[in-house]
Amino acid sequence: MSSLNLVKFEPGRSHLRYLHLNRVMAGIERMRIPQQLVANCEKTPERKAWMNRLPVLLRQLELRWSLRLGEPFDHSGSCSWVAPATRANGEPVVLKLAMPHMEGQDEILGLHFWNGNGTVKMLEADLESGAMLLERCLPGNTLHSESETSQDKVVAHLLRRIWSQTQSGYDFANFRPLSLMVELWSGETIAQRHLWQDGELVSEGLRVFKELARPALTNVLLATDLHAGNILRSQREPWLVIDPKPFVGDRAYDPVQHLMNCETRLHRDPISLVRRVADLAEVDAERLRLWTFARAAADPRDDWKNDRWMRTARTLAL
Repeated sequence: MSSLNLVKFEPGRSHLRYLHLNRVMAGIERMRIPQQLVANCEKTPERKAWMNRLPVLLRQLELRWSLRLGEPFDHSGSCSWVAPATRANGEPVVLKLAMPHMEGQDEILGLHFWNGNGTVKMLEADLESGAMLLERCLPGNTLHSESETSQDKVVAHLLRRIWSQTQSGYDFANFRPLSLMVELWSGETIAQRHLWQDGELVSEGLRVFKELARPALTNVLLATDLHAGNILRSQREPWLVIDPKPFVGDRAYDPVQHLMNCETRLHRDPISLVRRVADLAEVDAERLRLWTFARAAADPRDDWKNDRWMRTARTLAL
């Protein structure tokens, strides 16, 4: 065989060491890659390398796991290539490959830990490439199909289920602390110091971030990015969590992303919304208020001149 007709696979572990180049190129030609994903992969050399490997890796996984791939779900996806697929036995599944991404680095470990209890089930995984074969949620509509007040209840219920999987004294050595993500975000915000409109408020938000993220014996494994867009309607259970970004930390942090996504209600009456969701999720309302304040005041952002989040932070600071 001529080496000109072969492509050697570097990623993953497979009994398939080589593939004919024309078969790989056929797969590349029919691929669709979300433009936002392409743009995000231009930001670092590591992501560029991942994007260059993606077509070949997809073909490898298609053969390794005996899949028939469909078109990607979301042509505006920003961090992952995700598509429906069918296994050789006819089972509907989802193939997900995420670009190198600090926040989502431990998704495979998290889904293995939760084992389908409130989350989508992981059927196969490749740690080296980060590829995941997941159960398909059908009909698969997001929680956005429900009113925000209904979303509050579903989010709170799912969070309580996820936290309940943490046993007392569990060794979280394989997972990263929430303080690591807080430190990353804080560094990005400090790098934007020249854009701050209220330095005193931002500095207080950074201080609260650091204080709340300290390790504690009551810490649990968090989803950290749970909101209506990451909850799908399913047949196995009414709703299942997708796309978790696991970190170990204070459970009062976990409802914050849902609050941030309910912008109109949060800006209108942040104190009442925090109290409502804290009650539903059975977390300390004061700590949830402080976490929400810190994110409103000190999250890195593109537009520091937009005062809406700072006004909400001032209300939460009272």
